Amino acid sequence: MERIDNLDKKILDIIMKNARIPSKDVAVECGVSRAAIHQRIQRMIDVGVIAGSGYVVNPKTLGYTTCTFIGLTLERGSMYRTVVPELEKIPEVVEVHFTTGSYTMMIKLYARDNQHLMELLNGKIQHIPGVMATETLISLEQSLIRQVPINYNN
Repeated sequence: MERIDNLDKKILDIIMKNARIPSKDVAVECGVSRAAIHQRIQRMIDVGVIAGSGYVVNPKTLGYTTCTFIGLTLERGSMYRTVVPELEKIPEVVEVHFTTGSYTMMIKLYARDNQHLMELLNGKIQHIPGVMATETLISLEQSLIRQVPINYNN
């Protein structure tokens, strides 16, 4: 991965706090031209420092009131590659992680309610070939969400 300098880090720190901030405001805060901001942001996108963009939608406003983390135990860890495409077919699954520890995989999904969660678990996830067991953890409240810290003064 290409190295980023302190100006790149400062730009990241600013836009991570407010992705909708106008480039001219970022330029003023960084003491460079608006064109320099655009070029640097585009370069960071091109080299993979910035991955994706968009709006964060509150799932509850769309009727998804149950946030759930599910630990999956697979027959063999190598089955991860065949299980992921099956999980991708379930729109309510928003994250999939191949993990160490008690579970082969950890997934995050949103359900409309407990009945919907039961349908997803019993009707879809537990029927995926290779899934031996699941453990469900329901999130009662999300207390913190943030990006990794950017240190640009060193």
